Amino acid sequence: MNLITLPPRPDGSVPPVLPESRQITLVGAAGAGKSSFMQRMIADCGDRAYRVSALEAFYSHHGCNCETNNTAQSPDASGSVAAQYRRMAAERPYLRDDAPTDLDRLVCLLLTDEFEHLLDLKIRLNQGESLPSDTAPTRLDTLRSLWERIFPSNRIVRAAGSLMFETSAGSDLIDTRRLSRGERTVLYHIAAVLYAPQGAVVFVEEPTLFVHPAILNNLWTSLERLRPDCRFIYDSVDVDFVNSRTANIIIWVKSYDASSHAWDYEMLPASHLSDDFFIDLIGTRKPVLFIEGDAERSIDARLYALVFSDYTVRPLGSCDRVIEATRTFGSLRPMHHLDSHGIVDRDRRTDIEVAYLRRKGIDVPEVAEIENIFLTEGVIRVMAEMRGRNADRVVGRVKKAVLNTFKRHIEQQALQHVRYRVKREAECKIDARFSCITAMELHLSRLVERLRPRELYNSLVKEFKAMVTSGNYAGILKVFNHKPMLGDSGVATLLGYKNRDEYINGVLDALRNQDSWSQHLVAAVRDCFTLPVPVENAGKGNKNTKVVESSGKSQHKRHQ
Repeated sequence: MNLITLPPRPDGSVPPVLPESRQITLVGAAGAGKSSFMQRMIADCGDRAYRVSALEAFYSHHGCNCETNNTAQSPDASGSVAAQYRRMAAERPYLRDDAPTDLDRLVCLLLTDEFEHLLDLKIRLNQGESLPSDTAPTRLDTLRSLWERIFPSNRIVRAAGSLMFETSAGSDLIDTRRLSRGERTVLYHIAAVLYAPQGAVVFVEEPTLFVHPAILNNLWTSLERLRPDCRFIYDSVDVDFVNSRTANIIIWVKSYDASSHAWDYEMLPASHLSDDFFIDLIGTRKPVLFIEGDAERSIDARLYALVFSDYTVRPLGSCDRVIEATRTFGSLRPMHHLDSHGIVDRDRRTDIEVAYLRRKGIDVPEVAEIENIFLTEGVIRVMAEMRGRNADRVVGRVKKAVLNTFKRHIEQQALQHVRYRVKREAECKIDARFSCITAMELHLSRLVERLRPRELYNSLVKEFKAMVTSGNYAGILKVFNHKPMLGDSGVATLLGYKNRDEYINGVLDALRNQDSWSQHLVAAVRDCFTLPVPVENAGKGNKNTKVVESSGKSQHKRHQ
């Protein structure tokens, strides 16, 4: 992807160049200059820029000044919807040339492309050619597939030379003019993105406008996946949407200096949580979930954003920052209406430590580290069934591999657990107050006797060996910190993936699909946690899965 240089700053410093991220979001208060900031970026991108604006997509702009036209882009731009429509109309005498709005133009483009595709197939058949069974889908095929995934009770049909729709509101076919504003907006966004030029920088003005919050994340994640060649730059004041972009660069536009045509702005790193951004954050409608890792590279952010979609997920880096942010956010509850929770890895924490953290709103999964979630029996079974594998065989072989690996590392793992516990206990005991240096020396000389590391080590070795003997797979995942284990287990190849990373991405892709498989996966992952369902979702469940609380453990109703 081509690099993007940001607009100038008032101090005259060299503007920064954006890293090659596919998601960029402009945020800032009303009147701070976000719109002019985006306009400057569009001008700097030149022919690569492609603007999408649902606010203007449904209105006629015949006879208006092109410089003030805010439809998908200036009509004079070669890649704009209007320009593509004009070229097609000029080259095809049978095509109407008076479509008044961008939505109308996109529908004409879709139908014309579909007509010519079908005509080409007919000609090839008449000439005796055999058609391939895997003919690539047309843009209309792609649009219809995504539309019907977002609106499961709706259908798109081609009738009377136009697009017609079956909706849950009635049995009669209706045209685009009789769709709700939200439905027209979704239709426009899908079609506009499909017609973005190759390698375009797609500037999206108010991506949340007119669209129900329940489908926003699915819509834009799907559109980004449809066009991996494009970069998406959003202008949004919706904190929920901003946080839903899991590989996002956030540009905080603070103010605009009209005299120097420059902007005061800041690029927020993924783990940033300044006081100002905190104030923006508490404007969200959902409870906040602070997690470890960063938004761009960590598995945590990519997985938890999909599994805990009833929360606003914020990666903060270290576990200490998660614990502190959860505590601070909770202490400021009088300022806002939100619950706050955190998730930190279990690592080698004792059951007493885990119980303490959970009482403070910090959840700790029932596995040692996040990679182990991908080795839980529930997740493996769903992925095996989804990919047409024998789930019992896959689970059995993975369990055997993990047990054998753990058996070889029992002494090393016990030593690591002892090291962690001794370090924690020693810190507490050394913090005691002493009357003199002699008293401290005496205390330190007796630490080994008090901590009894060998006794603890022998106890853990015995406990770990018992896990292997009894085949306690869940117990092993709970105590076994071993990064290579996910790759060494063979789960990826057993499920038809090339390697560990491809398997992880396969699980994440399945979660994004919002189908019955994703529901099963969400349930399987949430079984590792005690995180409560937000009050507003109690009884109706997460949009991906039905969850109820029972004895402090989330239970999941698996669809059979």
